[in-house]
Amino acid sequence: MVGTFDLIGVALPICAGAISTGIAMSSIGSAAMGYLSENKNATGTAMIFIALPETIVILGFVMSFLLLGAITSTG
Repeated sequence: MVGTFDLIGVALPICAGAISTGIAMSSIGSAAMGYLSENKNATGTAMIFIALPETIVILGFVMSFLLLGAITSTG
């Protein structure tokens, strides 16, 4: 049987990843827009810098599914 603390442990990686990504995106997004205002040809570079922190959320999502599978398989 899955307990309450088990589900909190499953939700923790994606919550921590989303919060840390939001903090990172606040400074990276404004820096990328400032860079684009000076150099109009750097759109691809700016998009890479903006998309890079999103991998943290994806890894948290994968970790949550792995933890959920481990918890439900052991019962």
